[in-house]
Amino acid sequence: MADSLTTTATAIATEHIGAAGETIPDAYYIRLDDTRFHSTLHSQGAWNAHEQHMASASGLLIHAVQQNHPRPEMALSQVTFEILGIIPGGEIEVTTEVVRPGRTIELIEATLSGNGRPAIRALVWRLLTGDTSEVAGGDGGQLKPPAECAPYEMESVWDGGFIASTEFRLAERRGPGSGAAWIRTPYAIVDGEESEPIARFMGHVDTANGIAVRQSPREYMFPNLDLTVHLFRQPEGEWTGMDTRVHFGASGVGMTATDLYDERGLVGKAAQILTVRKFPEP
Repeated sequence: MADSLTTTATAIATEHIGAAGETIPDAYYIRLDDTRFHSTLHSQGAWNAHEQHMASASGLLIHAVQQNHPRPEMALSQVTFEILGIIPGGEIEVTTEVVRPGRTIELIEATLSGNGRPAIRALVWRLLTGDTSEVAGGDGGQLKPPAECAPYEMESVWDGGFIASTEFRLAERRGPGSGAAWIRTPYAIVDGEESEPIARFMGHVDTANGIAVRQSPREYMFPNLDLTVHLFRQPEGEWTGMDTRVHFGASGVGMTATDLYDERGLVGKAAQILTVRKFPEP
């Protein structure tokens, strides 16, 4: 029985392109047709080898929205990702639909499915842009620029191909569950395709749950069930900055609250709800 379980687990783990030792493209996904993609090892999750990381998957969803429904006069202002279950590696399908069309406000639904079921559902609000520079402003700070920050070895805390594919810089460490960091990656979301800065930015934000852990992820599990992002300005550049605080309640529920930055300053906020539980004894 044990040999059978090991064989099955190995077969599942090799679903990512590159997991069996083959060459990995410089991208998180390979496009198969209009709606189907195949994950590479760069998209591998941190909790289980056969899963995808939510960060790369959310970047793919926003990439699909921007490609399938191009409206350069609109700004992505809010997105809620609901994680409906394990995000499987291997072949997946991404579909999008405008569910609330409009000249000034629109709502798009995007769904990532794998193994015959939905894994992530995203609701994306876009707003018509206009010149409000004379009233622009707000109470927002700055992070230390990434060039002034020390490298942050996230692989010493987290496993998985996605974390290995990224570069982190530590901006501030305040103690368990509180800190700030920058992240960027050299890889494309989809092999051979250009992505808008907003898609690449969104492909980093889910790592907020891991940059300032309260407990070791080798002792406790605290995966997020969702990711909600609000933006008042479209991010620019290759770096995504996150200033995060993690809260654990006493009954198995946690939350991360994150200020989001580009190198110009604050661009918005993100939140994730967590299911917190101790790893079972071996």
